[in-house]
Amino acid sequence: MTSTVPTAVHEAGEPAADRPPVTMFGPDFPYAYDDYLAHPAGLGSVPATEHGTEVAVIGGGLSGVVAAYELMKMGLRPVVHEADRIGGRLRTVGFDGCDEDLTAEMGAMRFPPSSTAFWHYADLVGLETEPFPNPLAPDTPSTVVDLKGESHYARTLEDLPEVFRQVMEAWNASLEGGARFSEMQQAIRERDAQRVREIWAELVEKLDHQTFYGFLCESPAFKSFRHREIFGQVGFGTGGWDTDFPNSILEILRVVYTGADDDHRGIVGGSQQLPLRLWEREPGKLVHWPQGTSLSSLHGGAPRPAVTRLHRTAGNRVTVTDASGDIRTYRAAVFTAQSWMLLSKIECDESLFPADHWTAIERTHYMQSSKLFVPVDRPFWKDPDPETGRDTMSMTLTDRMTRGTYLLDNGPDRPAVICLSYTWCDDSSKWLPLSAKERMDVMLASLREIYPKVDIRRHVIGNPVTVSWEAEPYFMGAFKANLPGHYRYQRRLFTHFVQDRLPEDRRGLFLAGDDISWTAGWAEGAVQTALNAVWGVMHHLGGSTDPSNPGPGDVYDTIAPVELPED
Repeated sequence: MTSTVPTAVHEAGEPAADRPPVTMFGPDFPYAYDDYLAHPAGLGSVPATEHGTEVAVIGGGLSGVVAAYELMKMGLRPVVHEADRIGGRLRTVGFDGCDEDLTAEMGAMRFPPSSTAFWHYADLVGLETEPFPNPLAPDTPSTVVDLKGESHYARTLEDLPEVFRQVMEAWNASLEGGARFSEMQQAIRERDAQRVREIWAELVEKLDHQTFYGFLCESPAFKSFRHREIFGQVGFGTGGWDTDFPNSILEILRVVYTGADDDHRGIVGGSQQLPLRLWEREPGKLVHWPQGTSLSSLHGGAPRPAVTRLHRTAGNRVTVTDASGDIRTYRAAVFTAQSWMLLSKIECDESLFPADHWTAIERTHYMQSSKLFVPVDRPFWKDPDPETGRDTMSMTLTDRMTRGTYLLDNGPDRPAVICLSYTWCDDSSKWLPLSAKERMDVMLASLREIYPKVDIRRHVIGNPVTVSWEAEPYFMGAFKANLPGHYRYQRRLFTHFVQDRLPEDRRGLFLAGDDISWTAGWAEGAVQTALNAVWGVMHHLGGSTDPSNPGPGDVYDTIAPVELPED
């Protein structure tokens, strides 16, 4: 169910199409990454004596590729290591025996306009987008909400029973009364960093210990258990949020403050195109390297294999051993893979990080997530039911096993794709022991209860594809989600790129990636932390930014994340 809160602070009569997006500007680190990227002075430079210096980049997901791309443009030589494939959780796959244009997004599949640093790179490589069919979104033909065996068909919120409006209003009231929502969103829109920090400092101290569910229970607007239950099952924006109930309310506030759950776009042809195109892209403006240089050309077409060992050696160097047995030593390295890899897949010296950073890595909490897609012969769901005139099938939110079902249309009478189920946490764990075919059978049986007259199976034209991110050996989870009390841990990880205050023998290795960010689960966080790491490497090697375009480390002291006491 879509909340109306994200538009509440717009001036009356302001056309929706003309509204500037609320960017991922804060609240923890209110820095305008999109302005930094767009500035003609560029991101900074390193001394000419450092040109050609190798920098290890561990992980070829979006964060790693962005970091490598920008380091290359500065005249450094990134050496990318990737255990699986370029893209990380931007993973787009096809269906065996089907048209290659028919794809499924196993990871990130919807992107809000507020992800302005992400869109900088998406625009740079010329990606085409389309509206994503979230529940009750303007471009979604219809939505069915199925709870406790009762289905409700809707094209807009007004088509649903009154209780759903009551739930939406309760959520809006909770945000205003308990989280100063309008004040914060206005400060973010105006890029008023000091106001953002002032509001957020109060909320972090007040709410760091609080779960999402506890926040709802403390709100007078949510005194009804029935309302809380419906909210958990149907939610706002993209659907139900009960799987997030144990997480810190601060995680949820970051999402709603920045409009991250609104107005999503999908990438035509798949989101993995972004890191793949950046990998192949030949920048028009770069230092040291000849025109025509790309990440691909620097690597002979393919990244180095998985890293198996990281340790420090004399001169405060970082030495990397990879799966081929190759050993290389670097003055700087960027680690962008999921941080749990440092605890399991990679043999590490404790000297890589200070002890409290290791604690933060160990305490990182990952959410499980699963998806299953099937290819179908055409968008049959648009056929009108001869008795009711309604769509034969709709985007579906339910308390049944499938939870969320998305209908992905490629045009009339063209093959299409159904995401039969997208689930998180406990709902994802229920699918873990089942094969793709077994999952599909259970999902189709569940959907048959909602659409008894629809034979989905007869439209299926290929085998299903599925993922459970918690079972992926190089991920072990979908994305980070802080639990109550984890703010201090996240602060340590995010601020690691500013290393002047670290002991000298703990510098030179920089953390980046989605789970290092404050907005994990969104590609924007991967991009922002990559840019932080680029600044860190540049600074570590004696470089600097142009005075007219200070980088995230240059302004750190004025906008550093709120620091809570340790005692």
